[in-house]
Amino acid sequence: MTFEMPEKGDPVIVQGITGRYGSLHAGLMLGYGTNVAAGVTPGKGGQVVEGVPVFDTVKEAVEETGARASVLFVPAPALLPAVEEAVAAGVRLMVAITEHVPIRDTLKAIRLCEESGARVIGPNTPGVILPSRRLKLGIMPAPSFREGGVALFSRSGTLMYEVADALSKAALGQHVAIGVGGDPVNCTTITECLDWAAAADEVRSVVVVGEIGGDAEERLAEHIVESRFPKPLVAYIAGRSAPKEKHMGHAGAIIYGDYGTAESKIASLKRAGAKVATTTSEIPALVSDAR
Repeated sequence: MTFEMPEKGDPVIVQGITGRYGSLHAGLMLGYGTNVAAGVTPGKGGQVVEGVPVFDTVKEAVEETGARASVLFVPAPALLPAVEEAVAAGVRLMVAITEHVPIRDTLKAIRLCEESGARVIGPNTPGVILPSRRLKLGIMPAPSFREGGVALFSRSGTLMYEVADALSKAALGQHVAIGVGGDPVNCTTITECLDWAAAADEVRSVVVVGEIGGDAEERLAEHIVESRFPKPLVAYIAGRSAPKEKHMGHAGAIIYGDYGTAESKIASLKRAGAKVATTTSEIPALVSDAR
């Protein structure tokens, strides 16, 4: 399954726009240049938030604006119904900022997307930003990002900002940055992001920020080899010094025995031909050398 990013100026809706965080970040997205054309909160139709009209349903918002992308600021129990409503209305890209989503709901969202051809980024993601299109779908600090040819994919939101800032200061701007989310199960994996980057002409190199826990990076390494990924790739794995079998923040960042260790991930990525940084400050130089 592939996915498309909105183009510059494409309409975007915000589900949960009347909430504290929805209204705050809708304003910041507008300030960056994103065309936030409508908001949705059941029972709040007719209101205006940051100059954006609010509708009771996604269907009404889509019919009014033609939006195909949505950013979700809804409570965890409401995420799956919000995704189902958006898909039924014709939305094809949903960015789920919501955290603490039950895994069973995430799995149901994945199944729904497979059946409908839609795509969810997240949950528990800082979002998606395309600096060249002045398009921000999420909560990341825009000043850390600048236009360029790097695709940055990260499991950690904070590290995504830090790495983007380091790349930007080294004149290595980003075409796209995607936070896949810190949960054990992501609706869109780093591997799927890599396939998107392989086909994107604007992407010249890729940076992957992984972390301990799970096997996403090991599976990514296998995919790099199997797909003969054609572009330079630099990786960084956070959590090298984390103790085993201790939860260290993200729901997915937990190690059991030798499963999900930084050493396992680093070794796998190196065998696949990726350059692996030992600190975030090394990433810009490795990207420059690999181009």
